[in-house]
Amino acid sequence: MRNTKVTGLTFIEILVALVIIVTGILGAIAMQASAKKGAFDSMQRSLASALAQDIVERMRSNSSNPNVLELYEGTYGATLNALPSPRCNSVATLCTPTQLVTSDLYEWELSLMGADVTQSASNRGGLVGARGCIQHAANAVTVVISWEGREGIADGGSSNSDFAKSCGTSGSKRRQIAVEAFIF
Repeated sequence: MRNTKVTGLTFIEILVALVIIVTGILGAIAMQASAKKGAFDSMQRSLASALAQDIVERMRSNSSNPNVLELYEGTYGATLNALPSPRCNSVATLCTPTQLVTSDLYEWELSLMGADVTQSASNRGGLVGARGCIQHAANAVTVVISWEGREGIADGGSSNSDFAKSCGTSGSKRRQIAVEAFIF
């Protein structure tokens, strides 16, 4: 009987090891892509929340005249409003409450559409396909912000109020956030 000692790896063992390593690498790449999508959607939701709170605070700071709240009502984000005159963005500029509403809405819509962050004359900030809707009844204000998510799952406005349903384009990619506040 002959005793032979085999050393080293066979070709099949090397192939099996390569398949295992490649599968692990592809899994890590897929996990990274999924995490990146989730981070983008999370950033969009955070931005929408901050924008809703921003316009509510702008309304609160300009609520000395109760009739001024109705001037904030409307739908914003389809096209940028004209540049207000005066701009009301410095302490040196004295503005009436009505001029301040126009300036507030311009600045808010600029942020909503991402036109406040540009690169090569192209908007780089803001929400994807954003629409902002403002409604008020007495001192109760509702701000709804709709935007487009990356993947279709369910219409974000389908279970909301009729006002929220009318804000933005309905579809499986629509996401929404609604903020209700009282302004005194």
